[in-house]
Formats: sequence, C-alpha cells, structure tokens
Amino acid sequence: MGRAFEYRKATKMKRWGNMARVFTKLGKQITIAVKEGGPDPDTNPRLRVLEQQAKKENMPKENVERAIKKAISKDESDYKEVVYEGYGPFGIAIVVETATDNPTRTVANVRSYFNKHNGSLGTSGSLEFLFDHKCVFKIAAKEGVSLDELELELIDYGVDEIDHDEEENEIVLYGEFKSYSDIQKYLEENGFEIHSAEFERIPHELKEVTEEQRVLLNKLLDKFEDDEDVQNVFHNMALEAE
Repeated sequence: MGRAFEYRKATKMKRWGNMARVFTKLGKQITIAVKEGGPDPDTNPRLRVLEQQAKKENMPKENVERAIKKAISKDESDYKEVVYEGYGPFGIAIVVETATDNPTRTVANVRSYFNKHNGSLGTSGSLEFLFDHKCVFKIAAKEGVSLDELELELIDYGVDEIDHDEEENEIVLYGEFKSYSDIQKYLEENGFEIHSAEFERIPHELKEVTEEQRVLLNKLLDKFEDDEDVQNVFHNMALEAE
C-alpha cells in the first residue's frame, strides 16, 4: 500500500460515517459545481461525477434536485469555498476546507475552535508546503484490467499512485491536483465507473504525539468536523498505532 492510501484509510473523516453529513457535504458540492459549470451533467464533468457519487451514497434524488435548484436560484446566497490553516496544540498543522454562505460566521467559528484548544489560526497559504494537494478517484474494478496495467496507462495523465481498497472493493487513484480533468476524461472515455472524485491534502511527514496529546488534538478535530460549514479537515498528526 502507498503512503497516501494508508494515511487516507486511517484518517477518514467521521462525518462520512454519518449519512446526514454525507448528504450535506455532497449537496454543497453539487450547488458549487452547478454555479461554476451549469446544471447539465453532460457539459459539466464535475457535476457528472458528483451525481454518480450521490447515487452510490444513496442520496435521495430530491436532495440532488434541491441542490441544483439552489444553485440556479437568484434568491439564494452563494456558497464560497474558503480554506483555513493553522496549528493545533503540540505543533500539529491543520487545514480546514469549508463551503459557506457566511464567511464571517465561519472564520469566527474556526478561530474560536483553534483558540479554545490552545491552537492558532494562521494566514492563507502558510501551511501549503507541508501537504501534497491531490485529486483522488475511487473507481469500480474492471474485468481484465490489472492495477499494474492501469498505473502504466495513467502515469501520462498525472496519476502517481494506485491502490486497491479491499474493504470497498474499489480502485483508488491519486494524481496531481491539476490533472483532475485529464484523469476524469480518460476514465470516462475508457468505460470506467467513477464512484467518487475528491481533492485531498496528504502530509509530507507525520508528527508523533503521545496518547494524551492525541486525545486533546482529537477534541479539536471533532469540533471542526461537527461544524456544518466544514467540508474536510487534514492534519499531519501521526497515525494511531494499531
């Protein structure tokens, strides 16, 4: 297993275990995708993938339609994607991705979480050097195609790591952030079923903490993950020993 895959499996957000949070997150992503590329999935690749993901997550069709209507309604306020960066206690770097219709509220909440847990909110871009920004595709395995063959084929499209998620029986592809559209185009043109396509931040190095420190850090991470404006949380805390 590759570094990115192991990190991702160990730090999967708890919100993805909660169906209501899954629907909230996907709904916001669909609204943003429609705002950027229009409501027709045939001409909006990002929306096309999100609709497939919503179907796989058993998100009701009316929820998807509501998110699309929200995007094209002139009466609704826009969601803005805002990234916050800071340090939690014990020097752990934390990146918080949000989708919000009220950035003033969101930044106040994020700052308060950091402050109340002995951390500090930093400036935008201050932690970029600590993480690789990757696109991550989860696709259905295709009969007659091996991981090695697929990896060789996709190297030219920006994919740099492939793994098999045995638990979900899916293939997970990691590529450069800028290669998202090239990878999606290849997968669709070659008949691969895309289950999800997201962006993740994989830390270059992990920082060791004691179990007592981990408990305190998890309390801060839980505060972020419980906030409805928060889409994703990434950090460089070392993985918990099995």
